[in-house]
Amino acid sequence: MAKKEIGYEEAMTRVEEILGRIQREEVTVDRLAAEVECATKLIAECKARLLKAEEKVNELLDE
Repeated sequence: MAKKEIGYEEAMTRVEEILGRIQREEVTVDRLAAEVECATKLIAECKARLLKAEEKVNELLDE
């Protein structure tokens, strides 16, 4: 089964949820590394999408 691709807004929402759980100390020490890893991957995906959008906008403006 293929991995479902999520949108920018959903990814950011997930990052905010993870950060909220960490700030509220709802994440156990055993789970902390996995949560941080997930957030890091989501942030990288968001950054890539933003860079792609910026390139596209610049390309359109240069036409």
